[in-house]
Amino acid sequence: MSYDEYQRGRMFFDAKDYAEASRILAPLAEQDPGNHAVVELLARAYFHSAQLGRAEEAFRRLVELNPADGWAHEALARTLERRNRPDEALRHHKLAEAMGVEPAEKIDMSVSAADLVTEP
Repeated sequence: MSYDEYQRGRMFFDAKDYAEASRILAPLAEQDPGNHAVVELLARAYFHSAQLGRAEEAFRRLVELNPADGWAHEALARTLERRNRPDEALRHHKLAEAMGVEPAEKIDMSVSAADLVTEP
C-alpha cells in the first residue's frame, strides 16, 4: 500500500469529495484487504457518496477483520437501513449496543414536493 495514496484519499475525504476518495482508496483496499484503516475510510467514502452496495461490502469486511468492533457494526447497520433492510440492521445495532456503542443519529432521507419548490 502506498501511504501517499492513502493520504491523498484522506485529503479528498476531508474535502467531502467522497466519490474521488473512494476511487483512490479502492485499489489500496484491493491490494491490502486486511488494512483496517484503508477499508474503514473506503467504507465511509462509499457511504457518504451513496454507493451503498459497496459501502455494505466494505463495512462487512471491517466486521470480518474485527468482529468486536462495535463502531463497524453500527456503521453496517446504518448502511443496511439506508438500503431499506431494517431487519438485518437490527442485529448489528444490537451487537454495537452490546459493545458499548451509542446508536447513531438517524438521518431523514425523505424529500417532499414542497422541498423541491423554489421561490421566484
